[in-house]
Amino acid sequence: MRVVIVGAGVVGMTTAWRLAEDGHQVTVLERHDGPGEETSFANGGQLSYSYVAPLAGPGVMAKVPGWLLRRDSPMRFRPAADPAQWRWLAAFMSACNAATSEATTRKLLRLGFYSRDLMQAFVARHQHDDGGAGFSFARRGKLVVHRDAAAFESACRLLDYQASLGCEQQALDRDACVALEPALAGIRDQIAGAIHTPSEEVGDCHRFCLSLARLLQDGSYAGVSLRFGTVVQGLVQQGGRVTGVRTPAGVVPADVVIMSGGIGSVPLLRPLGVRPLLWPLKGYSITVPLAGGARAPHISVTDFANKIVYARIGNTLRVAGMADLVRGGTRIDPERVGTLVAQTRALFPGIVPDEPLAQLQPWAGLRPATPDGLPLVGPSRVSGLWLNLGHGALGFTLAMGSAGLLADRLAGRRPAIDAEDFDAARA
Repeated sequence: MRVVIVGAGVVGMTTAWRLAEDGHQVTVLERHDGPGEETSFANGGQLSYSYVAPLAGPGVMAKVPGWLLRRDSPMRFRPAADPAQWRWLAAFMSACNAATSEATTRKLLRLGFYSRDLMQAFVARHQHDDGGAGFSFARRGKLVVHRDAAAFESACRLLDYQASLGCEQQALDRDACVALEPALAGIRDQIAGAIHTPSEEVGDCHRFCLSLARLLQDGSYAGVSLRFGTVVQGLVQQGGRVTGVRTPAGVVPADVVIMSGGIGSVPLLRPLGVRPLLWPLKGYSITVPLAGGARAPHISVTDFANKIVYARIGNTLRVAGMADLVRGGTRIDPERVGTLVAQTRALFPGIVPDEPLAQLQPWAGLRPATPDGLPLVGPSRVSGLWLNLGHGALGFTLAMGSAGLLADRLAGRRPAIDAEDFDAARA
């Protein structure tokens, strides 16, 4: 089957690889000069399979007023005269209840664990001498650190429920937390406790995309074409069916077109009457070079109160966070990056150099999110058009599972997990 994939981020590239494995003729169209150069470029780096609870939770709305008043808030909102923003917000608020949040979490955990199995199989198959399969992959575990006693107690109450869903976690007091991760010694007296998940992993998402591109171009897969620097102008329809993709060089014919272009997919889908409820959650990161002897964490750390994640990737520390519901593209807000720098210095004193900010490679990306947190994976209501969209901040974590789910459906195989949970037709 001739398959054209629009978008070469981590979701598009994993989809291309899985479909090439199935023997399809795969063409990837990407406007950038290489894979993973936008939202996948410098994300948090955590493959966080056990922490997939949606942003739309029962306690979120109560926190929003306080967040909006803080300059260093983990969430920002700027209202716009855009009906799409208000439709998304209305659906988001509707999902902010315990029943919906728990149901969504169960579905995302199944997809997350499936993704973990596929990622581990991929790494085992393509293991490098450094053990990282070319993208600094490592299983280091994760600590979610709580400074507020009530928040920690609430997290502890969830352990049995999480265990019933397949998560392997344990609660640690402050001494056990610092013993496991000595880099946290500087804030020992501030720690109420932490939740430790040994199975969580890290990796460089951009380099993972590059690794996939190399595999797809090494001659092992017939009929694979990666067309970088190619702008997609629109989708071609004939007789109510999508039959190709229009580019400046002409139409690329297809039996199936898969949209994996993140938030940029929305205007391309609109002329076909497909209007997925997606909104960009703008996030930020810095990448701190680690000098020899730096007291940086080896285990991935999440600062629960500030919603900032820390992941050691090779000889760097990736620091990422924020969810800004704003328009304005990927312009880097110095204030948001400054918050990441300040929080990192407070948590891990001495590891952030005093050099100009550019040394920390500040980055911003637009994470395409659905209101309820469930991605859209599978055939749309338009014949010949499939979607793999809406992973929000979990693109790296869920990419392999989403690609596997889509490949199974396209091949007519019984999917490993319930495909209806992520039905793209609801777009």
